[in-house]
Amino acid sequence: MSVQEYLDKHILSRKIEDAVNAAVRAKTPDPVLFISNHMRKAVPSVITKIKARQILDSRGIPTVEVDLYTNKGMFRASAPSGDQTGMYEAMELRDGDKGVYLGNSVKRAVNNINEKISEALIGMDPILQAQIDQAMIDLDKTEKKGELGANAILAVSIAACKAGAAEKEVPLYKHIADLAGKPNLTLPVPSFTVISGGKHAGNNLAIQEIMILPIGASRFEEAVQMGSETYHHLKAVITEKCGAQGCNVGEDGGFAPNVSSFREALDLVKEAISRTGYSEGIKIAIDIAATNFCIGTKYDLDFKSPNKSGQNFKSGEDMIDMYKELCSDYRIVSIEDPFDKEDWEHVKHFSSLGVCQVVGDDLLMSNPKRVERAINESTCNAFLLKVNQIGTVTEAIEVVKLAKDAHWGIVISHRCGETEDTFIADLSVGLGSGQIKAGAPCRGERLAKYNQLLRIEEELGDQAVYVGEDWRLS
Repeated sequence: MSVQEYLDKHILSRKIEDAVNAAVRAKTPDPVLFISNHMRKAVPSVITKIKARQILDSRGIPTVEVDLYTNKGMFRASAPSGDQTGMYEAMELRDGDKGVYLGNSVKRAVNNINEKISEALIGMDPILQAQIDQAMIDLDKTEKKGELGANAILAVSIAACKAGAAEKEVPLYKHIADLAGKPNLTLPVPSFTVISGGKHAGNNLAIQEIMILPIGASRFEEAVQMGSETYHHLKAVITEKCGAQGCNVGEDGGFAPNVSSFREALDLVKEAISRTGYSEGIKIAIDIAATNFCIGTKYDLDFKSPNKSGQNFKSGEDMIDMYKELCSDYRIVSIEDPFDKEDWEHVKHFSSLGVCQVVGDDLLMSNPKRVERAINESTCNAFLLKVNQIGTVTEAIEVVKLAKDAHWGIVISHRCGETEDTFIADLSVGLGSGQIKAGAPCRGERLAKYNQLLRIEEELGDQAVYVGEDWRLS
């Protein structure tokens, strides 16, 4: 017997003796159950098994799911997915065989978990999130996690985070708050997608989505009600003005009426809000995703139109003038990616005007180096976090801290390829993000996040704080 085995044996014997004595003192009617529970608390959990598989995301495209085991149970997580750009974000690993799922299979990433990551992490304490994430980063050895796959690493990272919360016997959002240095636990303002366009819908609308923010609600539960009611009023408005076919939905659950102009779409939303009676409590946000229609130094607002004349090109200065007018006419409080991801100068100019919150998504890609540059150059004033673009829970927490220290707004975001995993709901509360973007109040994979936030608010009870009017700097 080795020294370590001898010590382990005698430490375990003492813990059993302590458990028996505790059962005697408690005079419990079920000493076996009491001792079992006592031992489970006394013996720290370690990761005992990791099993990965391929599942489908909300678009019907493969993604990675992981079951991570400790002596507290099994903890499941899955990786969301978006349109991979490959330039500045962590790289998800796909098989590339066009004969299987059109090249989108993730069996290589699954095998990397089952054969490599599992071996490296078994025996580790799930509470030690930073050490677990660093072990996977060290194992991968590439800057963008391209060897093992960011989709593989993230799914394991999230599952480990859930296991860590169980080991501490606290809710997931509280464990995340501990990892982040205990920011205030707050319920975020939901940014509900109500109209979809861009690459997320088959209509002619250039911008990617129009969203509503129920900042006037007093509780998250009320915010959900306001969002749902507005969504259904919008369905009626679209049916009246565009016909029932206009109520088909895009990838994020927003309606996709065949409108072509920004104003035409915004007028539909404005009318729906007016019918709810919540006009003062609901603000509008838009995600331009301008990279999708930037051609050289111009922006083609007709890029999706089959009969485009080639006349609807706008310069960066034209876009700024248009945004200023839209913010004034429709009380828009937030614009995401108003310019191309490399058009730093126009983003900076627009942000300096103070017209609204300017959110960096494609501009930043959740990349700490891009965020640092944007902070140093005062390029934008809000950060959109997509956890799969960075690859681990620890790195996500650190980059949010970076943005918060700069007094930016924080938006925790879903992806177009989502699963029923609700991790980002707990993440938004644990980090006190102030804003969450999880799609429409429609489609199960989107509602899963909002429903989890309803449960968290109920669990927090009198301690629950909905940020409401403080959504920008919670």
